[in-house]
Amino acid sequence: MRRLLSLFALCLALVLGAAPSFAADVAHGAQIFSANCAACHMGGGNVVNAERTLKADALSAYLADYNADHEAAIAHQVTNGKNAMPAFLGKLNDTDIADVAAYVEDMASKGWA
Repeated sequence: MRRLLSLFALCLALVLGAAPSFAADVAHGAQIFSANCAACHMGGGNVVNAERTLKADALSAYLADYNADHEAAIAHQVTNGKNAMPAFLGKLNDTDIADVAAYVEDMASKGWA
């Protein structure tokens, strides 16, 4: 009976359009960053272009749509790349990209301290 109620609740949620919400995992994002981003962006810096760091003021100035949605703008940059920044589409999955975007935003809000 309990199983039937659980199935009914799941079906009801799907019919009503409720989708589960998964928060990004900042700790996992830190691991992804360390393995894929730190070589160029250690400590929130940028070894290729010193002005375009991962600090909040630089992200706001140089990253399209950052002021509208921080994590989405970071995820877009990671996914598609731009200029010297390579695209990670195909190398990282959507979850990895969301997690690293959450990590970058978290660290930027703390001044990378």
